Amino acid sequence: MLTIEHEFDATVVTLVDEGPAPLQEDVTVCAFEDCVTVEQYDPRRDDVVKITFSIRQVQELQAALGLPEGIYRLKPRS
Repeated sequence: MLTIEHEFDATVVTLVDEGPAPLQEDVTVCAFEDCVTVEQYDPRRDDVVKITFSIRQVQELQAALGLPEGIYRLKPRS
């Protein structure tokens, strides 16, 4: 299951793990104008872990999802 919310400065997508155990904590993705953050609660630390991607890193991740194993460099956009 997922939810999508459009807030003032970000689009927030929350991914809820459903199905048979073991389940993972919800993942929240916030897309801002200049970066994307991914957050997940870590019960071992009793804290939310946040990772921040630049827009370029998100573009590279998107490209990587469809590529076979290897090392790549994306061409800059003209």
